[in-house]
Amino acid sequence: MAATTNHPSPGPERIFEVLNAYQKTAALKTAIELDVFTAIGQGTNSAAALAKKCQASERGIRILCDFLVVNGFLAKNEQRYELAPDSALFLNKQSPAYIGSAVGFLTLPELTDAFKDLTAIVRKGGSLEDDATTTEPDSPKWVEFARSMAPLQKLAAEGLAETVNANAGKKWKVLDIAAGHGIYGVTIAKHNPNAEIFAVDWPRVLDVAKENAQAAGVSARYHTLPGNAFEVEFGKDYDLVLLTGFLHHFDSTAIETLLRKIHPALKPDGSVISVEFVPNEDRVTPPAPAAFSMIMLGSTRAGDAYPFSEYDRMFRAAGFSSSELRRTPGPQSFIISKK
Repeated sequence: MAATTNHPSPGPERIFEVLNAYQKTAALKTAIELDVFTAIGQGTNSAAALAKKCQASERGIRILCDFLVVNGFLAKNEQRYELAPDSALFLNKQSPAYIGSAVGFLTLPELTDAFKDLTAIVRKGGSLEDDATTTEPDSPKWVEFARSMAPLQKLAAEGLAETVNANAGKKWKVLDIAAGHGIYGVTIAKHNPNAEIFAVDWPRVLDVAKENAQAAGVSARYHTLPGNAFEVEFGKDYDLVLLTGFLHHFDSTAIETLLRKIHPALKPDGSVISVEFVPNEDRVTPPAPAAFSMIMLGSTRAGDAYPFSEYDRMFRAAGFSSSELRRTPGPQSFIISKK
């Protein structure tokens, strides 16, 4: 008996759609830049009215919005547009959950251009750029990351604060490595008035983190350690070390080197919390964390989306006693590693 599959009947539609998928990125980026979602959320919902509000041509707005309807970002009732639920929540600037600023980083030419010659990248096994490194001093890319990506991480940061029971109010010394926007450390400090945060990153990136700490009212407990995470002196006696979206940029040798540097900086009962895209052992499920490995192939020399067994092995090789995987509702997972 032939094996059953879930594949649809053969046809060219999916191939045609994928080869034109770059248009989806361009359309969503344009709609965010023109504030189309915010305008519709405010009640401006005809092509003519949107064209005037967004300072664009009526033809251009009509075709753009129809394309967004086709792709599920908008709905259309007769000739009037409405926001789809996820667009209303995440792409309307009036929503507290707005994440449209992420377009500033995720569509940077130095990120998207890397995939114009993916064939060469696959042949090489990594980025073609000589400076494709997370440890480049004061890279404008990471300053943009810090400014653009904080809203996208707020929900995960709240989840992490809950996971470590920040509300218990224990006196904590927290090391936030490659802090970027600083939202994870800032969120812990907001929940725990007895937490002192020490953030590691490049000076210009830390300027953004300090702005976020100031806005959150925790700047008096937010300290900075500027420099390369592999080189800067961490200090001692940390209760908690945060590694949020950092390890995936490196190969296992570099990761273990960093973990061995972190281990003695922890108190005997200290922990490391890593926030990572962790696929299952098959490396193809769930879709979002599994697909993240392609981003790492194009943008790093040796980074990857590692399954939990790999992280567990690397932490144990660096002297940690145990690691535990906590799945979250989003694409990222928490790895809790005990000293």
